[in-house]
Amino acid sequence: MQNMKKTLLTVTGLCISSSAFSGGYRVALQGQQALGMGHTGVAMSESAEVVFFNPAGMSFLDADSNIVGGITLISSDTEYQNQQTNTTAETDNPIGTPVGLYYTTKIDEKMSFGLGLYTPYGNTVEWPTDWAGSHLVNNIELKAIYIQPTMSYKINDKYSVGLGLSYISGDVDFNRNLNSSTVDENGDRTNVSIKAKGVSDWNFNLGFMAKPTDELSVGISYRSESTMAARNEPATFNNVPSSLQSTLTSPTTFNADLILPAELTLGVAYDLDAKTILAFDFNRTFWGAYESLDIEFANGQSSVNARNYKDSNIFRFGAQHELDEAIVLRGGIYFDKTPVQSGYFAPETPRNDSIGLTAGGSYAVNKQLDLDFSLLVLMFEEFNGSYDHIINSDGSTSSFGGDYLATVITLGFGVNYKF
Repeated sequence: MQNMKKTLLTVTGLCISSSAFSGGYRVALQGQQALGMGHTGVAMSESAEVVFFNPAGMSFLDADSNIVGGITLISSDTEYQNQQTNTTAETDNPIGTPVGLYYTTKIDEKMSFGLGLYTPYGNTVEWPTDWAGSHLVNNIELKAIYIQPTMSYKINDKYSVGLGLSYISGDVDFNRNLNSSTVDENGDRTNVSIKAKGVSDWNFNLGFMAKPTDELSVGISYRSESTMAARNEPATFNNVPSSLQSTLTSPTTFNADLILPAELTLGVAYDLDAKTILAFDFNRTFWGAYESLDIEFANGQSSVNARNYKDSNIFRFGAQHELDEAIVLRGGIYFDKTPVQSGYFAPETPRNDSIGLTAGGSYAVNKQLDLDFSLLVLMFEEFNGSYDHIINSDGSTSSFGGDYLATVITLGFGVNYKF
């Protein structure tokens, strides 16, 4: 019974890892102009989106002040099939709506101030209740909101630096069945729900930008690691049979830490001519810091969940062309390598390597106001993956896996006001 007490909740750690895209649970949708160009932006200084992509770029903005706001609609779907057991399932996810709001203003010829509010982590995934993988996840929602005041200093006409300090606030809501067989006296599956609100931390975003020539721009941006520490947050066990009620005391609380990894981005942008810009970004996300997710419950339960993520890379290519005085067109492509290693694929992060195709544009209503839009089609190859670290009550391990096919389409809208 002691082993049962220890291992019933072994996979509960999956609750904190949200299914999203762009790596593990990172959502790369922080600016409509950048997204239209393959999400390049670290070497660009076109709008207040630089608050996120590279704080140093604020010093090279043309406008004295700039406000950029946008919203993106995410339609995502994951299909699961196990050919050996002939079981299938498909997510029924609500439309996601990450937002971004950025403001910049020049204090003087050297100093600029900016403020950003954006959501780089989070998504919602809903599998059918009691599906084949319900002992891993039924539904899950993760949100992380960043508020980032930022300063930039222009060293001279060719070089600038920038620093942003971000306050991060996150929420998580998760439900899964206890295991594949436990039911209460009414035959209802035993499940656990956890919720955490306002879990917070701080990190920083450091940037450098150089313009060695009128045509060439080079940018570097580093975002530090942060840890979202949930402490004494509520957990509830539902439909618990009488034989387990002394073990699964409910309601209770839990403690857990979620790593939001550091990332380094290097980029170049080149003005091919007066109307056309080409851009390339290389992003290295240090997912290797996410080795395990440990959960401690106040009712005496504990959970250690191997993740063993690896550092991963994203290669981004983009182009922008001014069609005329009113219309700007954009396009791009990026190649995103998954941080999830073989044997660690779980239903809340069944994401393999992917290719993103992007398009976008802007329409100038007048000299001050632009309307932006973006489109992303994210394509994942169908793959066979499994999570091989489920600990059973006798101490042995088992696996859950199958064939996964995921698709993501996003449509974004934004406004860009310069004054």
